[in-house]
Formats: sequence, structure tokens, C-alpha cells
Amino acid sequence: MSLIDTLTTHLPTAPGILPKWLFFISVVSVFNSVQTYVNLALTKQVYANKPEEVTPLSARTFGTWTLISAIIRYFAAYHINDINVYNICIASYCVALWHFGSEWLYYKSCKFDKGLFGPLIVSTCSIAWMLSQREFYTGVVA
Repeated sequence: MSLIDTLTTHLPTAPGILPKWLFFISVVSVFNSVQTYVNLALTKQVYANKPEEVTPLSARTFGTWTLISAIIRYFAAYHINDINVYNICIASYCVALWHFGSEWLYYKSCKFDKGLFGPLIVSTCSIAWMLSQREFYTGVVA
């Protein structure tokens, strides 16, 4: 069995692409979380209007929050039919959208550029996708 075959046997087995997306975002988020502990450069790119406010403490706090979000999304990828896990996952994306949106529009710490595009696109697309597929995966009518 090849490495690719071995890896794909561990992917979520629920139908559709959404569970695989949640798994992918979870893995990416773990790496993002780790980098906040070892390097401030990427975090300063997100908060590019006020990089001086990015401290080692704030970066680690952000990394911890990102890791918790990754865990929630990982569980959602494998338990996508559980309405409670599904709703918590949607809520995690709503919190992310609120955070990044308020940092951009209210606190003015983010520039509307490459540092902000990723979090905004992932959170808004994931919320819309999950809301549109909620009944399919959970059987619960919105």
C-alpha cells in the first residue's frame, strides 16, 4: 500500500466534499497554530495595520484559539451527522468571521490584503457551505 493510499484511508468517510474540507482546514489550522508559537511574522501580516500590537503573548493566545478551532473542525469532519458538533463548527467559523471582521472594520488592525483574505474567505465560504448542507448532513431542517 502506498503512502497516498494509507493517508486517504484516514480521511473522513461521510459523503461529499464538506467533511474533507473541514479536515483540510483543521490540518492547516494546526500548522498555523504552531507557527504562532515560533514566529511572529505571519501573524503580523494578518494584523498589518498595527503590527506593533502583535506581541509574543498575543500571538500565542491567537495560536491557542486557532488550535481549539482546529480541534472543533476535526471533530466535525468525522462527526458531521451530529447536529451538535455541526452547529459548534458553524459557530467556530462565525467567531472567526466576527474576530477578523471587527479587527478589519472596527479596530482597523487588519489591512484588506493577503493576510486577511484567507481567514475571511475560509470563514464566509465555510459558513455558507455548512448552512446550505445542514439538512443533508444532519437531517435537521433549518
